[in-house]
Amino acid sequence: MNQYYDNNSSVHKGTIQEHDVIMRGRKLLEITGVKQVESFDSEEFLLDTVMGALAIRGQNLQMKNLDVDKGIVSIKGSRIFDLIYLDEQHGEKAKGLFSKLFK
Repeated sequence: MNQYYDNNSSVHKGTIQEHDVIMRGRKLLEITGVKQVESFDSEEFLLDTVMGALAIRGQNLQMKNLDVDKGIVSIKGSRIFDLIYLDEQHGEKAKGLFSKLFK
């Protein structure tokens, strides 16, 4: 049972409902199901995905590819350290992300 993915829900044209994270050699991430890029810098990306908020931490992180219509983000860096889902409730806003990050 998956609370975030509903096969019967109406799908917006061009939107990916599935959420996948593919890591290649701790240097490249390909992520689908991204609703919004909340913030990013060379050490951290905060993404709002269909399965909750996702924080990615590493060294020399850069956005390699962004397709907002399809919800696809590619991130590359020298080294990726952490992939952390920050919330467990669908639809939580960005202000909740920051309060959890800086507790």
